[in-house]
Amino acid sequence: MRVLSSLVRQGFGLLAMAIVAPLFAVGCLLLPPRTWRIRFCNFFGHVMGRFVVWITGCTVVGDPVPAMNAAMPAIYISNHTSPLDIFLGIWLSPYGTCGVAKKEVVYYPFFGQLYLLSGHLRIDRGNRNRAVEAMRGIAEIVRAKRLGIWIWPEGTRSRDGRLRGFKKGFAHLALATGLPVVPVVVGGAHNIWLKGSLILNPGPVTVTVLPAVDTTSWKLETIDEHIAHVHQLVNDALPEAQRTDPLAAAAK
Repeated sequence: MRVLSSLVRQGFGLLAMAIVAPLFAVGCLLLPPRTWRIRFCNFFGHVMGRFVVWITGCTVVGDPVPAMNAAMPAIYISNHTSPLDIFLGIWLSPYGTCGVAKKEVVYYPFFGQLYLLSGHLRIDRGNRNRAVEAMRGIAEIVRAKRLGIWIWPEGTRSRDGRLRGFKKGFAHLALATGLPVVPVVVGGAHNIWLKGSLILNPGPVTVTVLPAVDTTSWKLETIDEHIAHVHQLVNDALPEAQRTDPLAAAAK
């Protein structure tokens, strides 16, 4: 019964995306300026993201939106354990927030194509030089247009829900833009929608917005220390079962 319910929920969500996606695509094509498309995408994301979260049966505990809006513009970082995180992100991110994702995102049905049209940003994680160059370009756009950034610093979803190590991209963006880093801690999403699974388990998800981390004094020479500090903040705010595995961390 749970399998059938999950398939019906996901089918309904895909049908809704298939209906709305062409309208969004036309809207993007009619809005040539990149910042207009990003804001239009934010509006679309607030509607569709919330709808998909509702379809999964997820109940968001707390009201993270006021704290996120108050910090704008900022670099919002979040842990990543489930496909649900994507829809939580596009729902909760403030207007004027652009996403930074791996270049392969364009291959995701509906979502990837709309992501490309909307003007959000992609990086080639397999090519360090291109990734660094892309980060510089992102920083220039963000500074010029006073945009925010949403990024998952682990780089890929955790398979067991536990926090993985952070890549350096968000810290380089902080150095280049001077924007504060705002950790958005998601607890329990991996229980709702498991990675690689079609089974949905409706239930609560906690979203906690931590105080903004000032980055104006950050330096390249101490970038590893800054990343470790932010990682520790996120780790401490997670439920015990989602914190970094101490044995795995010690083995590195």
